[in-house]
Amino acid sequence: MFRPTSNDMLYTNLEMDEVIVPPEPTEPKSPWEDTLRISITNAKNALLHLQHPDGYWCFELEADCTIPSEYILMMHFMDEIDKDLQFQLANYIRSKQQPEGGWPLYYQGKFDMSCSVKAYYALKLAGDDPDAPHMRRARELILANGGAARCNVFTRLALAMFGQIPWRAVPYIPAEIMLLPKWFPFHLSKVSYWTRTVLVPLTILYSLKAKAANPGQVHVQELFAVDPEKEKDYFPVRSQLNWLFLVLERSIRKFEWAVPRRIRKKAIKRAHDWFIERLNGEDGLGAIFPAMVNAHEALALLGYEKGHPLRRQTRRALEKLLVDQGEMAYCQPCVSPIWDTTLALAE
Repeated sequence: MFRPTSNDMLYTNLEMDEVIVPPEPTEPKSPWEDTLRISITNAKNALLHLQHPDGYWCFELEADCTIPSEYILMMHFMDEIDKDLQFQLANYIRSKQQPEGGWPLYYQGKFDMSCSVKAYYALKLAGDDPDAPHMRRARELILANGGAARCNVFTRLALAMFGQIPWRAVPYIPAEIMLLPKWFPFHLSKVSYWTRTVLVPLTILYSLKAKAANPGQVHVQELFAVDPEKEKDYFPVRSQLNWLFLVLERSIRKFEWAVPRRIRKKAIKRAHDWFIERLNGEDGLGAIFPAMVNAHEALALLGYEKGHPLRRQTRRALEKLLVDQGEMAYCQPCVSPIWDTTLALAE
């Protein structure tokens, strides 16, 4: 004989052969339901109001202090210093310093060595007294964590171009990689587009051993626990594979002197032609700050005068990333219409 289910929510009439389901009990209406619905509607309307006439959304893209610090470094590399902008950028960088003295890579994040070294150098270039409390706290924290020699590769490249560390402290990235065939283990087509746009002008800066103008001859030797010229641990060994790559890189580097001049000239020209073709108007190479800075600096290193159309173009692309906040300003790493539009539509 069929018996009802134990929870008494389902009954079966054997003669009628039908299932009778009692109606769900209605829950009392939440007092917040109307408020929530109104808030969602208001938010949707506000988002629609911010839509660009062409159909997309694009908002400010704030990153860590690495980017505004690099902007100040770039101005001193090129000897194109906008003092008012530098004042605003420095104010922004100071506002993001953590109480213990460092700078993180994200809001309320942990101390980051590379970001902190760049922020310290940028502030010193901007005129901050290294004995000021905020600079002293930053310096002590950097030294307590091993000093500026522990920075990442991109920060060490900047330090090398400012003459703060020897070029042996950065990876070997000669322009000759532009001449490698596609079947070679490394080829530009095998890395992401953003990586390519950053790397190609960087090979020119490396190959020509770029030297910053640094009109104030500002240094940051106080950030090193060991004299940079005597430092032997720029590339610590972390694994057997890592060790193998380091040995290979150091072996190849020793024969850089043997690269024929005509080969280097050909490689630099190919790198030049590659990034010139992709400057992307005033939206910049790769539409990303590191690539745009490298292109701007490479043009100067290759002899393009300040008033040359390409120099004006690359500078304008960088300026378009700035966000003016009055007493402060910061530089976006890129603009984000695709990300923002996708997120807006997902809502």
